[in-house]
Amino acid sequence: MAKIGIFFGTDTGRTRLIAKQIAKKLGDAADAPVNIGRTTLAEFLAYDALILGSPTLGDGELPGQSVGLSQPSWEEFLPELAGADLSGKVVAIFGLGDQKKYPDEFVDAIGIIHDALIAAGARVVGRWPIAGYEFAASQAVDGDDFLGLALDQINQPVLTEQRIDTWLAQIRPELLP
Repeated sequence: MAKIGIFFGTDTGRTRLIAKQIAKKLGDAADAPVNIGRTTLAEFLAYDALILGSPTLGDGELPGQSVGLSQPSWEEFLPELAGADLSGKVVAIFGLGDQKKYPDEFVDAIGIIHDALIAAGARVVGRWPIAGYEFAASQAVDGDDFLGLALDQINQPVLTEQRIDTWLAQIRPELLP
């Protein structure tokens, strides 16, 4: 059975912890999560099903060296996808953000990553309702949904586990048909 690849970017370690929680819940269906800054395009493309995670930093930025990270992350990896063919790949995205401190950029990283994946031909699954969040704007919103699972570990940590469980129940059949 093919496994789900889980890749994440992080700055504080929260996204890594969520990626590990997701992997644990998926059990044998997923490989251990990998920091996107420590992988190659070939390793990434080896998976037909992917779960990708990222925090949104500052003014709606991806984690990367231009925002002070010491290692490469999504900011450096996404340009590599521009020349890649992701047709046939099924991808789900989760993002972490702070809807109170950054209400105008809440989980923007989901939208940025989503757009790069779509441009490369991937099929993105795992939309999540915007109900239950209080924010002003987000690049990750399409209609009444986020383009992936939105998590706020600062203001709504008690909702995280249930949100992950519900989201995984929704995406698992699409990632592992």
